[in-house]
Amino acid sequence: MSARIATVQRDTLETRIQVQVNLDGAGNAKLASGLPFLDHMLDQIARHGLIDLEIEAQGDLHIDAHHTVEDIGITLGQAVKQALGDKRGIRRYGHAYVPLDEALSRVALDCSGRPGLEYAVELPRARIGDFDVDLFREFFQGFVNHALVTLHIDNLRGRNAHHIVETVFKAFGRALRMAVEADPRAVGIPSTKGSL
Repeated sequence: MSARIATVQRDTLETRIQVQVNLDGAGNAKLASGLPFLDHMLDQIARHGLIDLEIEAQGDLHIDAHHTVEDIGITLGQAVKQALGDKRGIRRYGHAYVPLDEALSRVALDCSGRPGLEYAVELPRARIGDFDVDLFREFFQGFVNHALVTLHIDNLRGRNAHHIVETVFKAFGRALRMAVEADPRAVGIPSTKGSL
């Protein structure tokens, strides 16, 4: 399997985002979104996904964080899709359960070539610090639309909003790692159709 590295630049009137991803990395992250809590969550993806991830973003944060968060999801999705190439030899499916104290979340992912998000996360408050928790769904929607994956995210229990969100991002990182890693027994593209 050749190097699975991609760099994507996304420039709009609202944001300027650059993402570099190495799917076969060591979990290193260099993150500058302008949103410290989001950087903390993106770091979970890198560390638990063993993905090297660099994200630099400038957005219209003077308005709110919506465009920046969504566009980071979009750009990360584009980078993962590009790094995967034709998906030859990957496991394709990934899943993870992650607990953190009282919180427990489950993520299942299919590198299907079809975008789909099922997001069942109810948070006990609207903000974590000054971060609007509704934006996490926007992040994952942007990701699936551009990575072309099917993603199911379920928070099974939890009381602390920070714990709940952290279990979601850790489980996402671990599910993504499983789905994109090389399967030593696989030959070709893991689909009866012959393409993903």
